[in-house]
Amino acid sequence: MQIATPNAPPVLSPATLPHLIDALVEQGWYLGEGVLDAGVCAALHAELCDRAERDALAAAGIGRGNEHALRRDIRGDAIHWLDRESQAQRRYLAAMGELQHALNQALFLGLFEYEAHFAHYPPGAFYRKHLDSFRGRANRVISTVGYLNPDWPEDGGGEMLIFAPDDPEREVARVRPAAGNFACFLSETVPHEVLPTRLPRASIAGWFRRNASLGGLVDPAR
Repeated sequence: MQIATPNAPPVLSPATLPHLIDALVEQGWYLGEGVLDAGVCAALHAELCDRAERDALAAAGIGRGNEHALRRDIRGDAIHWLDRESQAQRRYLAAMGELQHALNQALFLGLFEYEAHFAHYPPGAFYRKHLDSFRGRANRVISTVGYLNPDWPEDGGGEMLIFAPDDPEREVARVRPAAGNFACFLSETVPHEVLPTRLPRASIAGWFRRNASLGGLVDPAR
């Protein structure tokens, strides 16, 4: 349920959900321009900028567990996991909860939880082409990216490129990191990358997961 706020518009319009679900089924990815509430984006952007100015973000790495490593030649953003500490975070996470319910109801995915973090890319930072989840692993199922930068210029860089699931060299969409834009795609099959940014770039990356723990082992192989 959305957090009750007097006269507050929904963070993600209910009218968006059928189009998003149809796009996931038909092509494995969805892009909506200006579909996130502007007020929530502005509040989240201010929160992330404040953390960046206070050096209160952690350098992002690649891999998990013993394989986790910092690789600035692959990924250059800094992150902070959403923890519901602000009203804007709570409203955004509530909207993702509604999306999770809609996806489970329509596609029977068995999505169990959602995790998300702020992502701040300083000028020059990028993220090489990758998948968010390896095939045969029962972890991340659907990825989301919400963009927070107001008035992003055409020459600002930082676009996310989405590639065809059946041809990882063929670009099928290019997402400007402008406030209100929202992307959603299948974590195991849709390659994507972030181009070098000319300006500080702000977003929220998130993942819907299945309950993949077994006998104390997180994300066992299927």
